[in-house]
Amino acid sequence: MITPDIDPDYDLALQRVIRASPSDIWRAWTDPTRLAQWWIPAPMVTRVDQLDVSPGGGFVTRMSENGEEFVPHTDGVFLVVEENRRLVFTNAVTSAWRPASPEPVAMTAEIVLADHPDGTDYRVVVRHGTPAIRARHHELGFFDGWGSVTGALASLVEKEAES
Repeated sequence: MITPDIDPDYDLALQRVIRASPSDIWRAWTDPTRLAQWWIPAPMVTRVDQLDVSPGGGFVTRMSENGEEFVPHTDGVFLVVEENRRLVFTNAVTSAWRPASPEPVAMTAEIVLADHPDGTDYRVVVRHGTPAIRARHHELGFFDGWGSVTGALASLVEKEAES
């Protein structure tokens, strides 16, 4: 199992056991229809504009409060893609391969999936360029936001696994 290095001054992390296989979770990350169901905390709505899950591929989503007017949410690229095991993406570079200064924070996120007796050991590490940016992300509600979408991801794949 890959265990990501975590620097407490620069990184924020969460871990959860999800009662579904790594391949189920992988599909929820790599299928635009599934990703749209959990990627943004409810009651917001997600639209997936680009999901090229390959190294260098674009990752572009938009969000809406009413399902009609969408504003930018994520515009980044995938850096590492190891099927059913690991995804790494950043918003510090846009899907058009231009340097970015995204709001509210620039980050690189690593998602690691590992077999667990109860399903999948799901780990997220979000890396930041400075301790101040890490602190800002924490203050903005990293654990509530990423925790909420991880819960929505778990609900989706666990329900599908039961079917």
